[in-house]
Amino acid sequence: MSRIGKQPVELPSGVSASLSGQTIEVKGPKGSQSFTATDDVTIEVGENVVTVSPRGKSKRARQQWGMSRTMVANMVHGVQNTFKKELEIQGVGYRAQLAGNVLKLNLGLSHDVNFEIPDGVTVTAPKPTEIIIEGHDAQLVGQVAANIRDWRRPEPYKGKGIRYKGEYIFQKEGKKK
Repeated sequence: MSRIGKQPVELPSGVSASLSGQTIEVKGPKGSQSFTATDDVTIEVGENVVTVSPRGKSKRARQQWGMSRTMVANMVHGVQNTFKKELEIQGVGYRAQLAGNVLKLNLGLSHDVNFEIPDGVTVTAPKPTEIIIEGHDAQLVGQVAANIRDWRRPEPYKGKGIRYKGEYIFQKEGKKK
């Protein structure tokens, strides 16, 4: 039994949900989002609560049960608040700056990386070594952060690269003579 899936998602004041078939749409003060669930789960919208239940006892139905409930909970959170990921850049000469809708990254490569910021996400660079990604879609915010991090992942010997704020990088010991 899914511990996550069996918990109902409460709708705070100012947030409403509507269901049409397998598609649920959540509207709130910061916009609206929709999610289409698979046929393995049943979504029910009650008064100030959304519940998700599996259809059958198959493994796939149980997997989709918890995932669908989490997607609905993220949508409810997203239309009311924003999701935020913070990245740190470490390394001599590594920096980031914002130029309109493009994030320019200087990461020690032979060229600067021009990362286009997708719609639905706001990126700020308060310091040259800090990047803040915010948005209402949890999946999109996480994907943008992962794409930026992929340009220069932290390496284990010196720790240089782009890391999530608070991420611990295990430092390896170099060769000994």
